[in-house]
Amino acid sequence: MRDDPILAAALADDLPGSFERTVRTFQDRLYAFALRLTGSAPDAEEITQDAFVRAYRALQGYPTERRRALALRPWLYRITLNVTRNRFRRRRPVGESLDGDRPELAADEAGRPSAVFDRGERSRRLERLVQALPERYRAPGVLRHVEGLGYGEIAEVLEQPIGTVKANVHRGLALLRRALEAGDREEATR
Repeated sequence: MRDDPILAAALADDLPGSFERTVRTFQDRLYAFALRLTGSAPDAEEITQDAFVRAYRALQGYPTERRRALALRPWLYRITLNVTRNRFRRRRPVGESLDGDRPELAADEAGRPSAVFDRGERSRRLERLVQALPERYRAPGVLRHVEGLGYGEIAEVLEQPIGTVKANVHRGLALLRRALEAGDREEATR
């Protein structure tokens, strides 16, 4: 992200005055990430707020040069991921839409409500399957394919080697494909 170095420099020069701009820049993305991990809007809101509080406290303890050199985006995603992990170690997330909204049943451009319904059903099924993935596949997959982070940034967020990140993204997608195909076969036999 192009704003990272600019925001990091602003945080280095004036943390209290620049942190609000950082929150405005990242709050929607971090909320969406937390929502995809937890499946709960209220939990995602709390996690996002907690992540920003923890980030601010950490930045207060960093020397100016460390703040200036900070790779802000992966650092904030890592904090959000850690808050999520700490909060939900024993709980399984409930399904929620990947984009935060439920698809509405309305006629598509061709006027076929059945096509819209089918897409909505497939989308909800995909959401449930993503939620059911083990975290080691879910988090890197969401960071890569939903949040748009590069493998290097994901490696920073997850504190893993880039090869591990690539393998886990690939394995997660393979698990999703197999589960979708199995569900399609199951539906065809009904």
